[in-house]
Formats: sequence, C-alpha cells, structure tokens
Amino acid sequence: MTPLRLSTLALLLATAAAAPALSADLRIGLQDDADILDPDQSRTFVGRIVYTALCDKLVDITPGLEITPQLATGWTWSDDGKTLTMTLREGVVFHDGTPFDAAAVKANIERSKTLPESRRKSELASVDTVEVTGPFEVALTLSAPDATLMAQLADRAGMMVSPTAAAVGADFGLAPVCSGPFRFVERVQQDRIVLERFADYWNADAIKLDRVTYLPIPDTTVRLANLRSGDLDMIERLAATDVAQASADPNLAVMKIDGLGYQGVTVNIANGDRAATPVGRDARVRQAFSLAIDRAALNQVVFDGVFTPGVQPFPPSSPWFDARNPVPARDVAAAKALLAEAGIDRLAVEVQVANNPVQQNLMQVIQAMVAEAGFDVTLQAKEFATLLADQSAGAYQMSQVGWSGRVDPDGNIHQFATCAGGINDSKFCDPAVDALLNAARVMPDPAARKAQYDAANAILSVQNPIIYLYHQPWIWAMDRKVAGFVPYPDGMIRLEGVTRAE
Repeated sequence: MTPLRLSTLALLLATAAAAPALSADLRIGLQDDADILDPDQSRTFVGRIVYTALCDKLVDITPGLEITPQLATGWTWSDDGKTLTMTLREGVVFHDGTPFDAAAVKANIERSKTLPESRRKSELASVDTVEVTGPFEVALTLSAPDATLMAQLADRAGMMVSPTAAAVGADFGLAPVCSGPFRFVERVQQDRIVLERFADYWNADAIKLDRVTYLPIPDTTVRLANLRSGDLDMIERLAATDVAQASADPNLAVMKIDGLGYQGVTVNIANGDRAATPVGRDARVRQAFSLAIDRAALNQVVFDGVFTPGVQPFPPSSPWFDARNPVPARDVAAAKALLAEAGIDRLAVEVQVANNPVQQNLMQVIQAMVAEAGFDVTLQAKEFATLLADQSAGAYQMSQVGWSGRVDPDGNIHQFATCAGGINDSKFCDPAVDALLNAARVMPDPAARKAQYDAANAILSVQNPIIYLYHQPWIWAMDRKVAGFVPYPDGMIRLEGVTRAE
C-alpha cells in the first residue's frame, strides 16, 4: 500500500472517529395514549402525532402554515371553485405493496364519507363526487365552493390508507396500513406503539431512523424524569412549570412554538340522558360557571403565566381572533345572580378530566373557584381515550378537553358547533350558527368569512356548549443528541431529517 493510500485511510478513520454514530431508534414520550389508529375514526392529538410518521396525506403544511405538496404534487381549481383537480405522486406504494394512484384516492375519500364510524364526514361534506381522470389524476367535484377543503386534506381527511387493508372496515385501526415513512409493527394499549422504517418510502433519503416507539406517559413529572434518565429521547407537551428546569439541564434542549387551538370544558347539552341537568338545559347556568373562573389567575397558578387566557376558539395570534370578545374579569356576584335567576342555590355537577397531573391540577383550581359561586364539582379522572369515548357516547355531564387547532378556522369550530358536526359531543344545535358557519365555508373573501365567525361566536359565547379556558403553545424537550427536529404550529412531530447520535 502506498504512503498516499495509508494517509488517505488514516484520514478516513480519523473522520469516522470524530463523527458521532447515529442511533437507529427514537423513543418519544406522549402525554396520552392514542385512540384507534384509523384516520377516519380517530380524534386524539397524539394519534395525529403517530400518523405523521405512519400515514402520508395528499398535502401538508409548512411551518409558516402554507399548503405544500405531499402525495399530491400539484392542484388546480375550476373557475367556479367547484372542481379540484389534483396531480398525484407516481411511484408510491402502501406498506402492503398496494400501489397508490387515483383509484386509491377515490376509495379513500369515499370511505371517509361513507364509513359508518367515520368522523371525517362533516369535513368532506362539500365533496359530491370523486372522479379518476387519469392513472395519477383525480377530480373532486363539490356541491358548492369550499374554502376549507385544502386544509382538511392537510389533515386526517387527506390521509391515505391502503384500500386493500381498509376492506376489513371498522377494524382497520388494529393493524393500520398507510404509505408514510414508517410502517406499523405493534401496539400494546397504554404501553407503546412501535413503527419501523418503510424501505420503499418515496422520500426514503429524508428518513434517518430505523424505528420509532411512542410511549404514553400521562404524568408530566415521570415523562420528564424518563427523558433525563435516557429512557426517552423526546417528549411532547413539556409542562409549563418544568420549562425552567428542563432549559437549565445541559443535556436537554427545549423548543416552543405558538399553537393553533384551545383548551376548554365541553358541556353535555343534548347527548343522551346525562344531558338532563341544569348545566345542560340552561345557558344561564353555563354562563355562571364561566363567569366564576378567573382565567388570568388560572394561567399564573397552573401554568406559570406561559399560556394565554381565552374565551373563543381562536388564539389572539390568529387572524380569525375577535378582538371585540376579550376575556372577561371573574364576577362571582354575577355568577350567583344567574344561578338564582335559574332557580338554583347550589348545584352538584360532575366533570371528567384526563388522568394527568396538569389537567387534574387545572380542574382542581377551577373546582375551588366555581365553588364560591355555588357549584359543587366532583372530578372524575379518566384515561384520555376513555374520556373521549365517554364524551362521544354522552356518558358525561361536563368534560375538560381541548383541541390542537387547525390551519383553517373552520377546523376549530364547525365540527364542534354545527348540528351534524362530526365532533359535536355536546349535541348543541342552533340553526343560526349552522347557517353562519356553513356560509363561511363557501366564502373566498377572508374578511367576509371572519364576519361569519364573529357572528357565530357571539351566539356561542352566550350558549357556551364549550366553555373556553386558554390557548397553549406547544413545548417539546429532547436529548441534545437529537438533531433536525423542526417545530410546527400544529404540534406534530415530523421525523424527516431527524437523527439521534449515540
């Protein structure tokens, strides 16, 4: 071997020694366990985190909230705004080898609209027909223009599952098959969801990990302790009260970005027998409950002032926020007067809450606040997926729950407040609200749309099917060996370009 070759070999060995080895696995701590892993049926925030690795969508968003191609590489609208033609990415296959093409898109959209268990029906209500206009071209014909559709296709309504695997119907979520960068391996309820790299992924060069494991750990203190001990590589929703501690740890990195959603208390108004209570029947009682809450104090006591008090579905950073509807000051006297007007001195009410320390602490503070106005609150702690299932079934009186938020304002309000809304668990129904929100969907002018949302919120702020509490940023903490993570306002963990050094 020549001296030149020896020198070159030595240089290569030195470079290899200097560069850290990359780990093939990433362990992510989630605040809750996901519900069923079927994009058409699911509704949990953490489920969407898993889908980000498992199920590609027709389109995605950028960190700046612009629509960007994913499985659809381009799209055009007809002049009347009633036909969306999409050009699809070629060479894509689902995890079971089924090809992705226009026929697969047609099958997915029709499944979302017709599967009895689907929660995507209201999101795709404007889609009248889906036509295959070429092997990799599809045309969606709408019953009326829909300003929200692209944002819907950037979320679960646009997630593509294998038509072959979906033939099992409602049980698809037990062994989901999509076309994302990772394929499903196993799930143990309340313990772990395991995915592994899909070798035939269309954008495989962007994926640096071989396996990702999601571990639900509701206790925020335990979740952070597992990160610091090395049992986790990353956690989502770091508690606001732990930000200072985690930021001071030289082995950890903390990242934060403003979110799009809200947290609140959903009230059972007409969802089964448990709605037959004064809080469900009488808007004055719900107004009293809301007025008894000091949202500014709540933010300081529970969240160290990191979150933003709120009384509407849009955060103050949103262009859809109504500045004419500020957070009111707490008014116990007014709350008592409203209860008296409703013929109530004291009222016992049950509120279900997720079994994690932060949300329980939140409701314990609210419990003490509203007691001064005449509410005797009993808290029922539940695993989050169970809480949502009971909420859907009407097995609750009040429920502390939130929404992670969507790019388009429709995603934060329509499905919760319209009579046939897919996630209207309160079963609140007001034709005037339906008319306003349905009209907003077909208006291309943002100012005209905002007027509709403002008017709808004016009604909802009196009726209070959801008693809004605050808006939260997304906060992640991770081992400093993790690199390449980019925070998005939707709170998702996208794994393109993410690495973990040994």
